[in-house]
Amino acid sequence: MFHDGPGFIGTIVLICTLGWLANNWIRAKHGYPLEDEWGGKTAKPDNGETLRLKAENKALHEKVDAMQDRLVVLEKIVTDRGYSLAAEIEALRDDGGVPLGLTKKERV
Repeated sequence: MFHDGPGFIGTIVLICTLGWLANNWIRAKHGYPLEDEWGGKTAKPDNGETLRLKAENKALHEKVDAMQDRLVVLEKIVTDRGYSLAAEIEALRDDGGVPLGLTKKERV
């Protein structure tokens, strides 16, 4: 059998080393920090484009937060007046264009 000699141990060491190299190559290619054999990590320094992308990402997050706040306000408006709004529109159609609660004298 192949598993009862020094070639077997060499094969295992070779497979593990190749796996470690492939893992580090993939991590480096995609910008993740690299690991050494003792568990330490080496992070890639931030370059100008990374800092620009981080700033752009922060600005976009702030815009999304502001839009979510506006959406909450709009949802409150729609849900608070949603039932009466349809009735008011129908009343406007029935009254010939005069808003509810106002007479023609008050409109002037």
